[in-house]
Amino acid sequence: MSKKSRTLADTMEDTKDRHRRYMRAIQHPIRRDILRTMEKGASTMDDFVRELGEEPRVLDWHLKSLEHGFCIEREGDKFTLTKEGRIVDYLDRKAKR
Repeated sequence: MSKKSRTLADTMEDTKDRHRRYMRAIQHPIRRDILRTMEKGASTMDDFVRELGEEPRVLDWHLKSLEHGFCIEREGDKFTLTKEGRIVDYLDRKAKR
């Protein structure tokens, strides 16, 4: 059975708020880069620093935004993509058209 989207809530207002948070999270190029590197297997801050060349404090800010936008989940020092976070492939395909 498919898991209910985290961007859906019990009320229309809450759903709108979740969609705003989600859209804000996926709009930034660094955040999209983080999602891409996660699809390739990156899951820790060290992975992101090595792959993206950004400062840890900058990446931490963006990781928190992605978490707030339902794109990733944090467990200890590891990050995992959510169903919503796998959007970047779709966005990349759309951009190539």
